Amino acid sequence: MATPLTDSERRKQISVRGIAGLGDVAEIKKSFNRHLHFTLVKDRNVATPRDYYFALAHTVRDHLVGRWIRTQQYYYEKDPKRIHYLSLEFYMGRTLQNTMINLGLQNACDEAIYQLGLDLEELEDIEEDAGLGNGGLGRLAACFLDSMASLGLAAYGYGIRYEFGIFNQKISNGWQVEEADDWLRYGNPWEKARPEYMLPVHFYGRVEHTAQGAKWLDTQIVLAMPYDTPVPGYKNNTVNTMRLWSAKAPNDFNLQEFNVGDYIQAVLDRNLAENISRVLYPNDNFFEGKELRLKQEYFVVAATLQDIIRRFKSSKFGCRDPVRTSFETFPEKVAIQLNDTHPALAIPELMRILLDVEKLAWEKAWDVTVQTCAYTNHTVLPEALERWSVHMFEKLLPRHLEIIYEINRRHLDRISAMYPGDGDRLRRMSLIEEGDPKRINMAHLCVVGSHAVNGVARIHSEIVKNTVFKDFYDIEPEKFQNKTNGITPRRWLLLCNPGLADVIAEKIGEEFLTDLYQLKKLLNFIDDDTFIRDLAKVKQVRFCEIDENLVCRFSS
Repeated sequence: MATPLTDSERRKQISVRGIAGLGDVAEIKKSFNRHLHFTLVKDRNVATPRDYYFALAHTVRDHLVGRWIRTQQYYYEKDPKRIHYLSLEFYMGRTLQNTMINLGLQNACDEAIYQLGLDLEELEDIEEDAGLGNGGLGRLAACFLDSMASLGLAAYGYGIRYEFGIFNQKISNGWQVEEADDWLRYGNPWEKARPEYMLPVHFYGRVEHTAQGAKWLDTQIVLAMPYDTPVPGYKNNTVNTMRLWSAKAPNDFNLQEFNVGDYIQAVLDRNLAENISRVLYPNDNFFEGKELRLKQEYFVVAATLQDIIRRFKSSKFGCRDPVRTSFETFPEKVAIQLNDTHPALAIPELMRILLDVEKLAWEKAWDVTVQTCAYTNHTVLPEALERWSVHMFEKLLPRHLEIIYEINRRHLDRISAMYPGDGDRLRRMSLIEEGDPKRINMAHLCVVGSHAVNGVARIHSEIVKNTVFKDFYDIEPEKFQNKTNGITPRRWLLLCNPGLADVIAEKIGEEFLTDLYQLKKLLNFIDDDTFIRDLAKVKQVRFCEIDENLVCRFSS
């Protein structure tokens, strides 16, 4: 087992996480006790370890809030192009330690908690994982948010605030069992509810065409309630926002006509609307066309686009610029990144808003949409690609089905002009797949409706170009790119293995934490016996820590 540090060794330890200043330590202790008393209404006689965790989380959060507000003020003043990352999954994990590291508070908090007679690692272990993802796709989204904040980019993450995230796995009597991930059971100190920005999302209904344009009528409304979580960059005072939507039934949900019995049932039926954000679907390596899943996909897209357009219209220069036509600057100020096909409905939804609400001509609306949207492809497995039943679309999103049909008609007219008489090519490239049932190919919709398409590894991107979307690549090769998946070295090196980070920093400095190319400098020490010995020592200590942790976990 790893030899624990003595008190003097621990307090003398200096690492890339920063040196704890006495003023910082005193302030953190004061803030910790204030939150314990006034936020949690506890004292040391009755407080539990979970109370101490929440007191520390609120203390660290206090250091975020000012930076968070100033970052948004800066974006309003400068009006940069904003990036909106749409993903049905954000596997954020735990927030406390990552925030302390990015704000440079790790050592100060460690010292303050030590002086209070508590153990920082024990408090960190109490935090529930925000497991709102299944694996690579969701963790990539989380790493992108961290990276964009660390680069100082004006970026927003948009997703769903699932009440139950990825299920927990435990060993019981020698067998693996799954149980629900009730991660919000004790509350979430990092999020801020924004009921003032609650938005309506429409489902079902019918479409009526008039001289003034198409109208989507008699819809069922679900409200989207935003919860904002700060995303701090690494030691740069930038704090971006991840906005997750929670489904709420409107107060008049099914209450137009009722007697006492109907009223009780109507209140109970609210759960049907709120089920949209109840649970994260398990890993979808095999696509299943469930109506709830389609509702989730449209729910996040509809709420997000309303929010994006509201922010664009209220921006300092966006739609208020009297010199330029409304929405002329939209692609210059708004970027929408579709993380796989799950948010593909952003394309027909943006078209619906521009056509039916903003009254743009089709050609202009389409140009704005294509220049705004970009698509990341995550899978080339045929069984995992989304293909939604036309019948389900017709029932749930009738206006969007009309728009998708029109997109496909114009798309096939273009292909037909380029390849006269090539019916097989038209069939392969169509957004609508004939058959029983007739289905919509969401990946084709993403490719046609985006100005950029990328795979997530070099070999993957080559397969995308040469196989999966070869017909599309032949026509528009400039549209296809590769963006190899990366990870944030702050969480996956500095946080997970601080000993290794310290050894590296002693040799090449700390720039590798924001620029992984700096690690190439380690090649200069490939024959350095002292450096090799230090690495071996870190590896041995780390292995013992992992082994001890596994023994404790399985024995419990």
